[in-house]
Amino acid sequence: MTGQSTETVTTVVIGAGHAGLAASHFLSERSIDHVVLERGEVANSWRRERWESLRLLTPNWQSRLPGLRYEGPDPDGYMTVPEVTEFIERFAKLARAPVRAGVNVTSVRRADDGYHVTTSQGEIRGRTVVIASGACNRPSVPPLREAVPATVAQLTPFDYRDPAALPDGGVLVVGASATGVQLAAELRRSGRPVVLSVGEHVRLPRTYRGRDVLWWMDASGVWDQRYDEVDDLTRARRLPSPQLVGTPERTTLDLNALTSLGVELVGRLAAVRDGRALFSGGLRNVFSLADLKLGRLLDTFDEWALTTGLDGEFGAPERLAPTRVPESARLQLDLRGGEISAIVWATGFRPDYGWLDVPVVDAKGQLRHTGGVVESPGLYALGLPVLRRRKSTFIYGIEDDARAVVGHLAGHLSTTSQAGG
Repeated sequence: MTGQSTETVTTVVIGAGHAGLAASHFLSERSIDHVVLERGEVANSWRRERWESLRLLTPNWQSRLPGLRYEGPDPDGYMTVPEVTEFIERFAKLARAPVRAGVNVTSVRRADDGYHVTTSQGEIRGRTVVIASGACNRPSVPPLREAVPATVAQLTPFDYRDPAALPDGGVLVVGASATGVQLAAELRRSGRPVVLSVGEHVRLPRTYRGRDVLWWMDASGVWDQRYDEVDDLTRARRLPSPQLVGTPERTTLDLNALTSLGVELVGRLAAVRDGRALFSGGLRNVFSLADLKLGRLLDTFDEWALTTGLDGEFGAPERLAPTRVPESARLQLDLRGGEISAIVWATGFRPDYGWLDVPVVDAKGQLRHTGGVVESPGLYALGLPVLRRRKSTFIYGIEDDARAVVGHLAGHLSTTSQAGG
C-alpha cells in the first residue's frame, strides 16, 4: 500500500448482509458518514453458501428490516434463497447503503483515534468499526474428520447443493440441528440410505395450536428476552438451531418424522478409529432432555395465552409424542465396508476473525462483547447469536439490535469528540 493515501471515514461497517445494512440504515439516520465493505456482493453468503432447497425458518410475515417488510401473497410461507437475496438487495437500495463490493478486509487494528482498516483496495481510517461479517463464515468440523478413510467423500453445508452431487451410496449426516435434519430428510427422500448422528438438539413443532411456532416465540416474549436476562448466556449463544424446516405444507421435521422416513438414528459421533465411526450411547437421555425442554416451552406458551385472556382464540393445548428411541441403536459403523459413501458434517458454523488484529477474540474464536459492544472502545458487532436478544440472528431480529448498537456508537463518538475538544 506504499504511496496510497489513507481514506478517513467516521465508521467502517464490515459485511453487507442484513446486519451490516441495518447498521448502515441507522448510521444514515444519525447522519454518521460511513462505508460498508463487502468481500463479495450484497447478501453474499445467501448467494454462495446455501444449498438449493433451503428456505428461511421464519415465516414471510416475520421477514422485515427497517422500513421494509414482506408484502407478498403468501405471508405464512417461507422465502427461498433467491427470494431472501432479492429481499436483502431491495433493502440495500432502499437504505441507500454506501456498499463497496469486492473489497476484502485483511486487517483491522487499533489506531490513536480509532481503527486502521487495511483492505484489498486501500487503507481506511475509521473512528469506529462495526463487525457485521456474520457468525457462520466457516463450517465447524471436528478434528476427527482426519481419521475418515479417503474412500468416503466429506462435505459441509457450504459444499452441499443437492443429493445428485454426492457419490452413490449411503450417507452419514453428523449433527441434528436445523441443517442436519433438513439434509437428512432430503437425502433420504432421494432414495439413499441415511444414518443421522444425534447429539444435543432443540426440538420444535412447526405449528402449535394453529399458529407458527415462531409466532408463539414472538407473541409470548420468549424471543425478546435480553442477553442480560439469560441465566447461562454462554450456553444460550452456543445452542444448536431448532429442528425446523420451512415448507409450503408447514410440516414438522423432528426425529420422529425422520424415523418415519426411514432415517437411522445413532448417538453422537465420538471418534473414528481404524476406519470405524464410534457413536456414544445414551440416546434415550438425549431425547428425553429435548422433549422435556420442548414441554416447558409449550407450557410457557399456554401460560401466556391464559394470562393475556387470549386462550380461546387458539386450538386446544397440544403435546407431541415423545421422541421414539431406536430398539438397538448402533454404536459403530464400518466406514470402509461400502455402506457409507459420504459424510455430511452438519456440526455447526463459526465466525472467521483472522483479519481482526485487536485482542478481543477468546480461546474458542468468539468475540468478547456485551450486547454488541466489543471490549475495545469504538468497536461493535452485529448479527451474532443472542447478541442483545434471543432473536438476534434472525433477519427479523436485527432492527432492535442495530438501533441499540448504533445508538451506543453515536454516544461514543459524542463523548470522544468532547474529550478531544
